[in-house]
Amino acid sequence: MSDMDVRPAARVVCLDRDGRVLLLHWYDRIDDAEVWEPPGGRLEPGETPLQAARRELTEETGLPGSAVLDRHVEVDRDFRWLGTRFVKREVFFLARFDGERPEVDPGELTEEESAAWLGYAWAEELPAGVEPPELAKVVERLTRESR
Repeated sequence: MSDMDVRPAARVVCLDRDGRVLLLHWYDRIDDAEVWEPPGGRLEPGETPLQAARRELTEETGLPGSAVLDRHVEVDRDFRWLGTRFVKREVFFLARFDGERPEVDPGELTEEESAAWLGYAWAEELPAGVEPPELAKVVERLTRESR
């Protein structure tokens, strides 16, 4: 297996009515590291980034993929997960929710994701160890362009 993954991926910055950011909490057992990141994942064959973002949001959170807006920014990523280095440009989309901290129910996690799942938070402040490290700037860019 190659130790580098360059497959395209899409992520979703979810904001509740008070501007909290949804972060999923994962544990990387190989690198013994905890990670907080927005929901998302790699594109399936034939999928557009928007389709992947909507599918991944529903799979990982149970939230409606239809909430994902056709608004995005591209983010260069370089990170490790389960012993693999990921170097790629990911497309980050925006989703807004009218409620306060909508319930998250990750009903369709893969076996690998289920083993790593620690939970989630609607964060007012981004925690240490958030991925990507420049997530605050990504949120700012997405929300500035949507007003």
